Order: sequence, then structure tokens, then C-alpha cells
Amino acid sequence: MKARQGISASLFLLLAMSLVLGACGGGNNGNGADPSPSASGSASDSGTKESDSPSPSASAGEGAKDLKPYKLKLVYEGPPQADEAKVEEALNKLLTEKINATIDIAPIDWGAWDDKMNLMIASREEVDVMFTAQWNGYAKNVAKGAYKEVGELLNQYGQGILETLDPAFLEGSKINGKNYGIPTNKELASAGGIVYRKDIADELGLDMSSVKKPEDLDAIYKVVKEKKPDMIPLYTTGGLFTSHFFAEFDFLGDGTIPGAILKNEDGTKISLVEELDIYKRYLHVARDFFQKGYINKDAATTQLSSQDAYKAGNVFSTVEPMKPGKADEIANAAGISGKLAQIILTGKTVATSETAGAMLAISSTSKDPARAMMFINLLHTDKEINNLLNFGIEGVHYTLNGEIMSPTPQTAQYSPGVAWELGNQFLNRVWDSEDPNKWEQFKEFNSGAKSSPGLGFVFDSEPVKAEVGAIANVIKQYQRAIETGSVDVDKILPEYVKALKAAGADKVVAEKQKQFDAFLASK
Repeated sequence: MKARQGISASLFLLLAMSLVLGACGGGNNGNGADPSPSASGSASDSGTKESDSPSPSASAGEGAKDLKPYKLKLVYEGPPQADEAKVEEALNKLLTEKINATIDIAPIDWGAWDDKMNLMIASREEVDVMFTAQWNGYAKNVAKGAYKEVGELLNQYGQGILETLDPAFLEGSKINGKNYGIPTNKELASAGGIVYRKDIADELGLDMSSVKKPEDLDAIYKVVKEKKPDMIPLYTTGGLFTSHFFAEFDFLGDGTIPGAILKNEDGTKISLVEELDIYKRYLHVARDFFQKGYINKDAATTQLSSQDAYKAGNVFSTVEPMKPGKADEIANAAGISGKLAQIILTGKTVATSETAGAMLAISSTSKDPARAMMFINLLHTDKEINNLLNFGIEGVHYTLNGEIMSPTPQTAQYSPGVAWELGNQFLNRVWDSEDPNKWEQFKEFNSGAKSSPGLGFVFDSEPVKAEVGAIANVIKQYQRAIETGSVDVDKILPEYVKALKAAGADKVVAEKQKQFDAFLASK
């Protein structure tokens, strides 16, 4: 592995600026049928009907009374909440005042997300704001016409976003020079590691400092399984160490489309990751752990999120994308505050997958894209609305001491645990179990990260759209089973690779290499 480099000076300067502004402002794979964009406008059509085009001042609350009432539908990936209706009612009061809108919060649980989201897109269901990400079919869905191009809308109704969000996020998430999603204002660096039950590790006398690589977990999980036979040592609903954030793959714009480089190195040759040694190594680790009973037996089929599994109390660890306070975020959302800790097991990198790692897109089926952008702008600028959506109602779901939240008996009734999906994390209050200097730690975490050679490049899948669709079916058939260790690697991996190639994977990789070479030559 080559020596790590720092983020470029210009990128890091932009990052620092956005973090300061942000602080001041607020203190897995499937596929769907190709919908017909002509049904309600193409993805590149960012215009709105005359009746849906209020003045830009309306996004700040002025002139909201001049807008027609509108009900927004927000769809994101996360567990439905018992007190969702109460939070909607509280949000509606604020949104009506500011942009004369009400809201339907429509979370889709992790395990069901891919199928339901793809069905929504294929059926042209009316939605206003949808979660999307590089690892979640962003570029593929742009090619399907699922999202509106938002450049004009952003300039008109997203001034707060432009003022607080690092330009690197918007630049890095463009496809063919256009934005189809608004990135979350959050950490820019990426790392992989594990989150684990610190209280159980202490009880069993486990030396977690001995864990430096995935193979080192074998000795830890062996003890957990022996001493806590009812506990799952490693819970997963999909990829483990082969996840892009852990194996440090840069898929160059869309993690669901084959072909990647290693973002922790300097090479620019794109490969089918299923043929790389590191992928095979991590598959064999997962298979070994599965056969030893360390991994949940239903890993290839379960729709129970890791957050809910932690709530059940019988999970010791999970593989996670890392950042400061990751364990505390999961613990608070799962109602086990103070019981989790984390270990980072990779280096820190920055790639397009981070700039587009969590975004809110405006669906091409939205009847009022301008109002949708106003709402996203509020999530990036309005502290009250941001925290209400992410954490619930003050005095009900948490109490507040200054900017520090403390749980109540009702916290579990509304605890989505997806603040990294929804707006500006630098507006988020912190829990009393978290470090009060969390956002300062984010700045430190971003420093010294190595930039991927592919930073800023996003693959345009349009020339190979048919192959990408066929490959999605192959991925759905094989990937989850093999990456969770649920099947024989030596038998199934060659079959998987053969199926990928039969569906056109080599053609896709070649097209991606062609576009990437042109990108590199233009730099």
C-alpha cells in the first residue's frame, strides 16, 4: 500500500470554510425497470410550472402566505418511528409558516429499501424528496430519469445551501457537469471499522486493542460465542469487509456499477473488484466467520436493520463506515447509550463516493420542485426544523441543556438515527453521551486523508445502460449471499464472475476506463 497523501490544498481550504460556516449556522443493491421520464419531464428539466414558481424570498419565510398549500413527501432510508405522526404535526406548524407546506415523512426500512425505492421509481410514484447516494444507485437512477437536475432550483431557492455547504460536495457529486442531488453537510473523509458492545467486551475481558485487521476479530468472536451463546458476534444485512468504505474501493460515481480503483493507492486502472485479491481475501474471512457461527444465519435475507438488532440486545458488533462519534450515534438511536465503542481499521480517504455519500434528490415526479428545494434548504439552514426531523420534539423525545440533549422515556419512540442523511449535520445538537466537541473532531478527522485519483469523476452509465440493467439482476442474485459468507466462496465466486461478464461487465469496465482516462487527461 503506497504512502497516504493529504487532501489537495484547495479542497481542504474549501472544506475548512464550510465547516466554519456550518458551525456558525447551527452552533446494498437492486434494480428496477426503466421508467419513462417523459411521463412528467426528463431528469434534466429543472423548470417548474408558473403556479409553482414563488419568489426566492419565500424560502426564507417571507411571502409564504402567497404560496398555495402543498404537501411534501419525503422518502429516506431508515426505520419507521412510532411517533412519526407527532413529529409530522410539529413540523407542519413550522413548514406552514415558512413555506406554506406540510409533510409526509415516509421512511423505508434498510432491508426493504432497494426493492421499494426501485418500485417507486419504476412506477413513477409521486414523491418530492428522496434519499440517494453513490453507493445506492445514484448515477444509475439519474440515467433512468428518476431525479430532477437541480442547478436552477439551487440558485433560486437554495441560497442557504450554497452559503454553508463545501463546494467540493456539489462539484464532486455532479454527473456530466450537473447536480441531481444535494449532499448532506457532513464529514468528507471516509474510513472503515467496527462498532462493538464495550460493556460486553469489558465483562469478558477482551483486549479490543489487539484488533488491527478483520482476521484479528476471530479470537474476539470465539470468546463471545463461547461465553455468550445467545449473542451474535457479528451482525450484518449485506456486505461486510468487502464494503467500499472498508475495502477502500472507489467505484467512480456509483457503487452499484462494476469497475473500481483502490482509492488508497495511486493506480488508475479500473478492475472488476470481484477479481481483485483483496475482495477474495475478505470473502474468505466472511465465509470463515459464517461457518464458525459468528455471523447471523439470516444475513443474506434479513430485513432487520443493525440498529434494531442492537435494540434487541443480542448483537456484539457490526461493520460500519467510520467517523468521530459513530458508535455514540448508533447507541443513542438504538437506546443503548454509552454501551458502544468503535475501532477504525483502515486509512482515511476522500473520493467522489464521499462527496456523494448521502444526498437528497428531488424526484422527477414532484409536482412542486421549487417547494421541495425550499424544504431541503431549510434542512441545511434552520436548526429547529433540522433537529425536529432528526431527533423529535424537545421535552418529549429529549430534554435540552444548552445544546446538549438528554434522553427521556419517550426517546425510543422517535429515534431514526439517520442525521447523516438529512441536511446539515453541523446543525445537529449532540447527546449527553457524545463528546461535546464532536464537530471539532470532524475537522480533525478530515485532515490528512488521502485523495483518490478519481476524486471528482462520476461515471456516465448512459452508453451502457442496457448492460448496467442486466448486471443489476446478477448482483441481486449473488452479491448479498456471497459477501455475507452465506455460500461457498470457491464454488460461487467463479459462477458470479461468469454471470457478471455474461451480462456485459467487461464492456461496462471498458467504458468506465475510457471516460476516466479522458477525465484524467483533462486535469
